[in-house]
Amino acid sequence: MVEPGSIPPAGPGRVRSRFVAHARLAPLALVMGGCVEVEAQRGVIAPQPNAAFTAMYGARPDERFALPATDIADVDPRYFRQEVAYLRSEPPGTLVVDPGNKFLYLVRENGRALRYGVGVGRAGLAWSGSARVGRKAEWPRWTPTADMIAREPERNAPWRNGMAGGLGNPLGPRALYLFDGPRDTLYRIHGTTEPRTIGTNVSSGCIRMFNQDIIDLYGRVPVETRVVVLPAGEHVEPPEVLSTASAPMARADEPLLAQVSGAAPGRY
Repeated sequence: MVEPGSIPPAGPGRVRSRFVAHARLAPLALVMGGCVEVEAQRGVIAPQPNAAFTAMYGARPDERFALPATDIADVDPRYFRQEVAYLRSEPPGTLVVDPGNKFLYLVRENGRALRYGVGVGRAGLAWSGSARVGRKAEWPRWTPTADMIAREPERNAPWRNGMAGGLGNPLGPRALYLFDGPRDTLYRIHGTTEPRTIGTNVSSGCIRMFNQDIIDLYGRVPVETRVVVLPAGEHVEPPEVLSTASAPMARADEPLLAQVSGAAPGRY
């Protein structure tokens, strides 16, 4: 007698029927196996970014030129805007640029900082030291330097007299102009039309940020903010620590978007 829920014992007839059933199913299994293999060859679906970051880099239709969302599907999460520990001695409100690690920090209180990923152009590696934000501009005008025109004449020569602000302008929606006393250092912190270059070295420009990030930073720092640009070999965070860092997480008592959402100038 078979107990309810148990598997019946296999008799001779049952064994034969199982064999026939398996034999009939074998070609189907091979076909299904082929389907699975073909499906696997189409590529692994990449994990989707955290919803908080997708919202952070979403469209800004309220801008003078409606700003589209930034595609962050392939971005290393280290380069998303996030709050991190800050162990250096610069006072709150200071901007610290780490060109070697491709980060910009806005120092906050209590040993914390807002960290932004950046792309570093040739000019961004050519100068280090202390400066101040001497001027800020929304949707700034861009004029290529003589070196940029000589290096890429087809791309830059048509704009030798300047390009008006707009979605195609290489400076993006905002720019911070760094001065040493009354002297313009020609060092800029700005947006970009090439978001995939964040976290890399690029051929031209200074310090570029995701457009949503430069808008956020612009709203936090007033004119006269102190800026420290580190030499290429000096870092805020050791590169070996960054190389093993996981995707950022919000503190339990403070949602991520609350940590990094925009603020009035001087509220860092």
